[in-house]
Amino acid sequence: MSNVPGSPTLHNAGNNAAGANVAGPNVAGMAVALTGITKRFGAFVANDGIDLAVRRGEIHAIIGENGAGKTTLMNILFGLLQPDEGSIRLNDEETVVADPAVAIKAGLGMVHQHFKLVPSLSVADNVFLGMEIRRHGLIDHAAQIARTRELSERFGLRVDPTERVGLLSVGIEQRIEILKVLVRGARTIILDEPTAVLTPQESRELFQTLRSFVADGMTVIFISHHLEEVMEVSDTVTVLRNGRRVATRPTVELSKDELVRMMVGREVSFDRRPREPQHGEVVLEVKELWARDDRRLPAVRNVSFKVRSGEVVGIAGVAGNGQTELAEVLSGLRPASHGVAQLKGRNLATLSPAEIREAGLAHVPGDRMVRGVDRNASIAANMLMGRQHRAPWSSSGLLHWNAIGQNASKLIRDFDIRAQGSGDAVKRLSGGNIQKVVLAREFTNGADFLLIDQPTRGVDIGAQEAIHGEIMRQRAAGRAILLISVQLDELAALADRILVMFNGRIMGEVAGDDADEDRIGMMMAGVAVPEFAAETA
Repeated sequence: MSNVPGSPTLHNAGNNAAGANVAGPNVAGMAVALTGITKRFGAFVANDGIDLAVRRGEIHAIIGENGAGKTTLMNILFGLLQPDEGSIRLNDEETVVADPAVAIKAGLGMVHQHFKLVPSLSVADNVFLGMEIRRHGLIDHAAQIARTRELSERFGLRVDPTERVGLLSVGIEQRIEILKVLVRGARTIILDEPTAVLTPQESRELFQTLRSFVADGMTVIFISHHLEEVMEVSDTVTVLRNGRRVATRPTVELSKDELVRMMVGREVSFDRRPREPQHGEVVLEVKELWARDDRRLPAVRNVSFKVRSGEVVGIAGVAGNGQTELAEVLSGLRPASHGVAQLKGRNLATLSPAEIREAGLAHVPGDRMVRGVDRNASIAANMLMGRQHRAPWSSSGLLHWNAIGQNASKLIRDFDIRAQGSGDAVKRLSGGNIQKVVLAREFTNGADFLLIDQPTRGVDIGAQEAIHGEIMRQRAAGRAILLISVQLDELAALADRILVMFNGRIMGEVAGDDADEDRIGMMMAGVAVPEFAAETA
């Protein structure tokens, strides 16, 4: 942590979860001070009288369950939404943040959970998009490249300014988004779930960058569901629950268990899940599989493994080592260049994506916004996708919206999706609740094989526990499950076997009961560990 002295200590301040009438914070000398912020969407109260004070030169974490009001509060601060009640002070001046332009002028920058980049443009062109450097009326690309390189080196945000964004990993894309706010003069940066798409290594690099910001006198507001990260990097923590502020405390005074209790009001366990041994039939068999990436380079190299009914097989690895391409081959979104993948004996290469789903695949994609949902459609419509031609949802080419709505309402309750109703547009949900929409649709599809890629990305700690429980229930029901995750603790809790990928190859196989983070980490870095040589049975 950056250990800023004198961080404010505010116990159950503002309109807290218990409804106590407690005085708000002292806002003098704060980079950001929100007082009595209330925001309603119809009858739903997203923010309920929230007070928040963020001291200059600190990393201030905001945590809470999906739908607790974190993103809504930050959207109000950045001018994307207007509060129904309350006031905002920026750098000791009361400010009406009518739109993001006002926020940017006041020195605020926001890096959203879902990036807003143009894939066909270079890194530097994305950084300066909308505020291009011009010389004699023309864009000065050399100057943009030089300025991007200067900022990236100053803050340790390693990027190649000339690289085309569409060829880069999500970790690099996030660095570009941070550079975008820096080049616009931000001194207070809001990061909404910044590690949701990052590997552990990329997260550590991000934390180093955040500390360099604070050392430069800047302020960081850090929204996260990962409590270990909050404990590691933040100076102060604010907890929101059901749209209200529960507490604001110095991080050094808190334990992870205390944060969990404040967030969800109960104990949460992520110990290894108990299980009965299963010896089912082979559902998925992959034999000597090769596939190329978008640059036509080998991304999956001679991969072989099997997944049996009633088994969870985990795939571990740093992002960019072939996991995405493997998932795309198995779901019919990318052709294999060599080898065979069979689902219940059927060669997937001969089937379209729709036919693969009909053959028994359910797919939770790693990027929910690109392949998981139609953000402009309703929750009910998104939950229907892939089954719209089946009874009882349709007949004779006509959709039965009463049945569709009833099913969606049931799934909203069963998966605790925080929304006003099944007619809400998905784009109005928090990232974690969007993930729940995808999980609800795919987990109730009746498929024999579940291909699950990053199931708890951007999901709060209480929902993570529920998702883990649902995965184990699917296992107990005899489903064959391939679980791809960058969270080693998640794989250790759920997987019967863990396959470690590096540079497109399987480096080794580890029994879930024997998962050792150090040895798995060695294989993730490309170091062969002989006692964990991969098996394919």
